[in-house]
Amino acid sequence: MNEITIPALVPAATAGNLTNIVTERSWFEPERIMLSRPLGDGWQSVTAREFEAEVRAAAKGLVASGIQIGDRVALMARTRYEWTILDFAIWFAGGCVVPIYDTSSAEQIQWILTDSGAVALIVETPILKELATPVLTTQVKSVWTITEDILHVLANAGSNISDEEINRRKDSLNPQTLATLIYTSGTTGKPKGVQITHANFMSECGNVVQGANDLFLKPGGSTLLFLPVAHVFGRMVQIGAIYAGLHMAHCSDPAGRLPADLASFKPTFVLAVPRIFEKIYNGAESRAQSAGKGNIFRKAAAVAIAYSEAMDRGRISLPLRIKHALFDKLVFSKIRAGMGGRVEAAISGGAPLGARLGHFYRGAGVRILEGYGLTETTAGATLNLTTHHRVGSVGRPIPGTTVRIAEDGEILIKGPIVMGGYWHNDAANKEVFSGDQWFHSGDLGRIDEEGFLYIVGRKKELIVTSGGKNVAPAVLEDRLRAHPLVSQSMVVGDNKPFIAALVTIDADALKSWITTNKKDGATIASLTRDPDLVAVIQTAVDEANKAVSKAESIRKFEILPIDWTIPGGQLTAKLSIKRHVVAKEFASQIEALYT
Repeated sequence: MNEITIPALVPAATAGNLTNIVTERSWFEPERIMLSRPLGDGWQSVTAREFEAEVRAAAKGLVASGIQIGDRVALMARTRYEWTILDFAIWFAGGCVVPIYDTSSAEQIQWILTDSGAVALIVETPILKELATPVLTTQVKSVWTITEDILHVLANAGSNISDEEINRRKDSLNPQTLATLIYTSGTTGKPKGVQITHANFMSECGNVVQGANDLFLKPGGSTLLFLPVAHVFGRMVQIGAIYAGLHMAHCSDPAGRLPADLASFKPTFVLAVPRIFEKIYNGAESRAQSAGKGNIFRKAAAVAIAYSEAMDRGRISLPLRIKHALFDKLVFSKIRAGMGGRVEAAISGGAPLGARLGHFYRGAGVRILEGYGLTETTAGATLNLTTHHRVGSVGRPIPGTTVRIAEDGEILIKGPIVMGGYWHNDAANKEVFSGDQWFHSGDLGRIDEEGFLYIVGRKKELIVTSGGKNVAPAVLEDRLRAHPLVSQSMVVGDNKPFIAALVTIDADALKSWITTNKKDGATIASLTRDPDLVAVIQTAVDEANKAVSKAESIRKFEILPIDWTIPGGQLTAKLSIKRHVVAKEFASQIEALYT
């Protein structure tokens, strides 16, 4: 099969805009709990009526400060309650939202403000304001800081603006109005502004919510949002939750607060990038190893995977059921407790999850529904559902979307979720849109006989060795990252005689490894050539090589003394590797692999 279309569940919008999902919920269910905002170590409930009131008050402050219909307003902050209020407030004021990652450099801030023509900037902290101030363009007339009680400041500023004025502005927006400009992180060159309309979001959210109604519309359902809302995936989760009336809370510090926030909020499902699920798994294995129960954990993992695979076959043997019940008490229940205790399902996107982790989590009682999409497709273009699920695939097209595989294997996408084009960039638009308006994703894939899409790799990331062998690095990198000691990996070998890899080490997992192996005082830097650590990483490489032919296998690897991070510039906000940055920064190490 090379093409599949899933009929729309929600027809394309002909009127209205995203502000309607707030006003209609407030009108029909004013006391419904929509959000929870952090309050000490707990949460304060916010009803639909209170949510709309806060959004309107903030919108009035924006209007009083000079924001006009169609103006772009930049928003630079971590995921937090105020992000959602301000996002909708800008739309209520008739504006367009321009997200900026809080990890952006001054140069990136300047480019986005200049290219978008933003007239105002909202930052999270005084530190970010200090970073942005020297590069503000002359068009930026107002700068607000979230931590300086922005909602109260805006409410006071807009006390003389009428509800009628806000209604006039929000009602001036139609489905084709530009809702947001999201700048892609970009692998080379300047980031491009992806134009996403109200209709794009309305189609995406409507069809995803209806298609996955057992998650979004589940009575008592809730989700904890910890993805960057500046990224399209986090943004879709936010808007989808409001659309569905799903109880939502925010975690602004996943590295420091996620376990505590999961434990206190207890969501019924979560949405995350694969690295989060990898960290949960690797952390559990590492703790088990430190406690002398590593073998028990590995046996439990094997049982979970076997149980999930047996579910696909439609027959689970009695001995496997008995083993599964035993390990459910010993291991799987602890995995679920670590995610809050109520999570039944999750959605994973942004990068490949891998069949092994997919089967493990489903066998452990948390079904992870993997999806696929890009900023240019308003997040998800395909998604596994509880009713249509294939572990290892990224699902079938979301309703209303068509996916085609081109002759060269590239994934092409068409439908109402596809962007309106790049902002003021005709050259880039010509590169990604064919004459019949198919969007060229740049990813390689295949569709099975039941319409499930499988990602093969990135078209532009294909490595061609000097022997002419085409190698997709993703499958090797995914396998390498499955090892608890491996944080990140990048396969290299373009125009080289063989495939090699750079590997970084997970700092948390290394601590317990150092203790277990009696290497007190050692650091990542001092262990990069340690025979014991090299031997362990070699086992991860050997496991990864099982997935490919000998010509595609990793022959050599280099353990790096540092990890790759977003602040370091090697990772994008969705934790994808910036290959060109890594290749440049570690050029000498790569060259040494071939010396």
